[in-house]
Amino acid sequence: MRLHETPSCFIEFVMPHTANQEQEHSAPRWFLRGMAGVVSIPAFILLSAYVGFAGLAREAGISASEAAFMTGFMWALPNQVVLVGAMSGGVSMLTAAIAVSLSGVRLMPMIVAWVPNVRGPRTPLWKLLLLSHFVAVTSWVVSMMRLPHLPTTARVPYFFGFAVTLATAVVTVTAVAHSAIGALPLMIAGALAFLTPVYFLISIFQTASVWSDRAAMIFGLALGPVFFLLAPGLDLLWTGVVGGTAAYLGGRWRRRA
Repeated sequence: MRLHETPSCFIEFVMPHTANQEQEHSAPRWFLRGMAGVVSIPAFILLSAYVGFAGLAREAGISASEAAFMTGFMWALPNQVVLVGAMSGGVSMLTAAIAVSLSGVRLMPMIVAWVPNVRGPRTPLWKLLLLSHFVAVTSWVVSMMRLPHLPTTARVPYFFGFAVTLATAVVTVTAVAHSAIGALPLMIAGALAFLTPVYFLISIFQTASVWSDRAAMIFGLALGPVFFLLAPGLDLLWTGVVGGTAAYLGGRWRRRA
């Protein structure tokens, strides 16, 4: 019998390391590669933005532990800014919860687009539910850029390594910056806090793929100061509702034209 005619059952017997086992053994390696992938410009921008968030939280009277808790469990910088703004504005708990929930709705289409890129042929549902907590703008952008080029079995450990490392770094930076930012000159502290809206603009611009996305950003920039004067405390909410609706309707009109 020639070598190329050797039965597959015999090959599996003398070579017990099957493809599945090799992929399982490579999972820690992909996890470490995901950890190393945190060293990137998007992660640096996010860390810098959370220095600004720590300043906003400190200014609003939120302690370092509370700010770190918000970062780790909410893991969505816009939602955290909305919550801090609502708390500093003295709005009711129900109003703050509604504002944060509406701000988080944007994550749903991101999750829908993210799942096919990270899910393998045998990825259990509980892993997707666990990993979905870490899906925000930075991790989503990195997923869309890197995961399609990886083997399907490597995507979950790679994303898990990237997300856990990034979250740990951001929580640490939030706590440390909250304690240290009070010793910074007022001008520097204000500049660091301003990194938060700059990060939003850069991230939205980079991920915008259709006209309505860019229009929503433009409408938000124009309507934000208006609603800040008309409805303090709910300015972000109304800016999002009105600006987003106008961008959506404008996009539908362009497609029909």
